Amino acid sequence: MKPEDIQDLKQLIEFLKENQVAEFDLDRGDVKIRLKFGQTVEPMAPVIGNMRFGPTSGQPVAAPPAATPAVPAPPPADPESELHIVKSPIVGTFYGSPSPGASAFVSPGDHVEKGQVICIVEAMKLMNEIEADASGEIVRCLVTNGQAIEYGQPLFSIRAV
Repeated sequence: MKPEDIQDLKQLIEFLKENQVAEFDLDRGDVKIRLKFGQTVEPMAPVIGNMRFGPTSGQPVAAPPAATPAVPAPPPADPESELHIVKSPIVGTFYGSPSPGASAFVSPGDHVEKGQVICIVEAMKLMNEIEADASGEIVRCLVTNGQAIEYGQPLFSIRAV
C-alpha cells in the first residue's frame, strides 16, 4: 500500500467517525478493508490481504488468524412453557372454594383429573363451576380469591400427566 493510500484510509476513517458509521466494508480485488466502530468510536485496524495496518503507526503487521465465531448456547428450556393453562370461560368473580371459610377446591401440588371442579366463577349472581380441562398436577393458581376476571384470563397452570 502506498503512503497516499494510507493517507486516504485515514481520511476515510475520520469521515466515518464524524458521521457515526458503525461498520464499513470495502472490497476491491485483493484489497479488503473492514472497519468496525464500538461505543467509544475507535477504529479497528484495517486488514488488507493478510496484513494489518496499525491505527497510528501506519506500519504493516501480520494479521492474527481469524477466530471462529462463538456459537451462542441455546437458551435454557423454560419449565413453564410446557404447562397447560386453564382459562376462564366467562367474565366474573373468581372463588377458589365452595364457600367462605371452606378449604380450596385445589392447591398447588394437588393432582386433578379432567372434568374435576377446580374453582367457581360468579357471573350475574350465578355460581359457575369451572372444571379442569386437562389431567395433571396444579402448579400455580394465577388469580386471587374474590378477584374480578375476564374471559380467557389464565386461572391455573397444570403440568399435564
